[in-house]
Amino acid sequence: MILPSNMQDGAEMVPQEESVEKTLSIIELIMSGGTAGQVIIGILMVLLIVAMYIYFERIFAIKDASKVDPNFMNEIKDFVSQGKIDSAKMLCAKMNSPVSRLIDKGLSRIGKPLEDINTAIENAGRLEVYGLERNVSVLATISGAAPMIGFLGTVIGMILSIFEIANSGGQIDIKLLADGLYTAMTTTVAGLIVGIVAYIAYNHLVVKTDKVVYQMEANSVEFLDLLNEPI
Repeated sequence: MILPSNMQDGAEMVPQEESVEKTLSIIELIMSGGTAGQVIIGILMVLLIVAMYIYFERIFAIKDASKVDPNFMNEIKDFVSQGKIDSAKMLCAKMNSPVSRLIDKGLSRIGKPLEDINTAIENAGRLEVYGLERNVSVLATISGAAPMIGFLGTVIGMILSIFEIANSGGQIDIKLLADGLYTAMTTTVAGLIVGIVAYIAYNHLVVKTDKVVYQMEANSVEFLDLLNEPI
């Protein structure tokens, strides 16, 4: 059936609703989580800043500790073979690295039994490793604590949502209910992000520290072999 022209015009003039795409920024997402969510997000942000500070501070310290002159041990061998112990000690003081400090400890024990020299180097090595691993355990703590703090926010958010449902009297306030759900979801995501970042940073530092420890052990063994060589 063909409609009259005036009805066709009326039909064409009916306004159509345009779908508006709603976006939500990170700031809006955090602000929508309520006071409890904002407090927990703030705690997680502090933990993230602490984790990043420890990571970069340690990575630069480990990088400096791993710098050893390739000719260092050769020069030490020459000095020791020539009996120039003081010159060897001066070279160690100039290098000022974990490896050089271990060798310096061994040089200071020359003349004593080889077992005593080895023990002194091992004790000095433990102190050096302790210095390299300073505050690294904090990263491990953050990597485990951050997700739990995020889950704490999840539980608080769900409690708030259930509380609103229980006290709604049959008419649920969607706005208040959404605030509780925002708290639950945003804190979970934030906790997992901080935990993952801290976990990766911790393992990377462990790998870097192990390389320096291996370097110290290799040079210590080389020094002990030098002392054990027949003159």
